[in-house]
Amino acid sequence: MLKVQEIREIIKLVDQSSITEFVYEQEGTKIKMKKTGADQPVQIIKEVPAAIAVQAPVKEVTPAGQPQAEPEVKQEAANTNLHTITSPMVGTFYASPSPEEDNYVSRGSKVKKDSIVCIVEAMKLFNEIEAEENGEIVDILVKDGQLVEYGQALFTVKAE
Repeated sequence: MLKVQEIREIIKLVDQSSITEFVYEQEGTKIKMKKTGADQPVQIIKEVPAAIAVQAPVKEVTPAGQPQAEPEVKQEAANTNLHTITSPMVGTFYASPSPEEDNYVSRGSKVKKDSIVCIVEAMKLFNEIEAEENGEIVDILVKDGQLVEYGQALFTVKAE
């Protein structure tokens, strides 16, 4: 999956070039950028499993081409120490070991390499997902009980 900084660089290159449309597809993730006019900024149509923060003046549009609200630019996105924890399988995301227990992690939680951050249940098997490096949870990208896809971003971690 592309990093946020790489996407920003692609947007900048497309915006400065004479091409009118750019499509990038890799491992089930598809990014399509299209210029609609000489005076208008690049628009990005994304078909990715997880949200990606983009910089203004890029406008996010639905596949039908209807403009949406300006995307929120996250301050953390500019940080190059960000790491994404992704789902290793298709299944159901659980933030805690059981409904009556606290979540494994929340925003601001410190994690160590191999700390359990969630469970993904697939075919009645509960798979513990671990952090891959030391850091701090910046964002939780899915909701408890949500179905997740293979490779879908679950957490953003600021590496230490």
